[in-house]
Amino acid sequence: MANDNPLVYSTDSGRITQPEQKAERPKGDGIVRIQRQTSGRKGKGVCLISGIDMDDAGLTQLAAELKKKCGCGGSLKEGVIEIQGDKRDLLKTLLEAKGMKVKLAGG
Repeated sequence: MANDNPLVYSTDSGRITQPEQKAERPKGDGIVRIQRQTSGRKGKGVCLISGIDMDDAGLTQLAAELKKKCGCGGSLKEGVIEIQGDKRDLLKTLLEAKGMKVKLAGG
């Protein structure tokens, strides 16, 4: 019998839960992309910054710094930094000053 099916129940301990594996973020191509998005946000625009090759702590710190310099709110969701408002040009200059290769994506 092959071990393709994991054990889900044991008479000794009851239901067995498999440890969830954390999804790895795909490695980028070294280019940071800044995209403006309004869909699903009731017309309010946000800038999405993706492709930054950092760990979660580094991304959190970078997001906080960008929000402070732009003077607006934002968040970090699944490795993508969201900055409120259309601040693509300012974000591009700030990230290029940090030595990142930046492209403005989308319309």
